[in-house]
Amino acid sequence: MQIGELARRTAVTVDAIRFYEKRKLLPAPIRTEGRFRVYSVDDIERLSFVRQMHGLGFSLREIRELSVLRTRKVEACKSARGLLKANVKEVHQKIRELKSLESQLVTDLKKCNKELQHRKGHAARACPVLEELKTK
Repeated sequence: MQIGELARRTAVTVDAIRFYEKRKLLPAPIRTEGRFRVYSVDDIERLSFVRQMHGLGFSLREIRELSVLRTRKVEACKSARGLLKANVKEVHQKIRELKSLESQLVTDLKKCNKELQHRKGHAARACPVLEELKTK
């Protein structure tokens, strides 16, 4: 199949497929005499693997490593485990950062709500959150 058909079957853009090829995440395709790329069913599976790993947060370098490890079957488990552990650690760090962000946003929202309540019986004051940002 040609690149357009591969893109259609995998819901990946033609540009993304070319990008993955340049980054060696997909093997260089066979080309016709007219220089058209030709792909196989195996390429659909490879591309699906790349998308799945990318969706799990793996970097392109890590996906390339995992792709190589897949060919080693049984011996690959320990190396794959190491990459998975590193990604779990990163996810935990992101969760901590997001919880901190959420806490700050909730605090700021309470400040806004308090000011809006105040305005019901008094003259409006400047937004406390925006005023606080000016001093930081």
